[in-house]
Amino acid sequence: MTRQKPPNTNRQLVLEDPQRLSDGAGGYSESWAPLGTVWADLASQSGRRTGQDGTSLSLQRYRIFLRASPQGARSRPRPGQRFREGQRLFLIDAVSEADTQGRYLVCHCIEEVVP
Repeated sequence: MTRQKPPNTNRQLVLEDPQRLSDGAGGYSESWAPLGTVWADLASQSGRRTGQDGTSLSLQRYRIFLRASPQGARSRPRPGQRFREGQRLFLIDAVSEADTQGRYLVCHCIEEVVP
């Protein structure tokens, strides 16, 4: 989807990458390492509520716009990473260019909220 006007990048988000840490017994645990801070524009999309095993979870989709980084740069978001804004977490599903000049990226994300 192309965007007609530049995004209003007024939200500060931390880009995080998953890290596997050995537990010393042949397994691992997962933690998240910060890669840096980006300024972004969040656009809310559809949401839904789901649940299983007696739990309830709200899934909210967002499009997150930010300045583009070159392919292969650590600062360029990838699927499987996430953005953090305080306690809020936005899991990245897909990343594409947001404009025809390649100046901005759009990250398709999901925020999971336990009501």
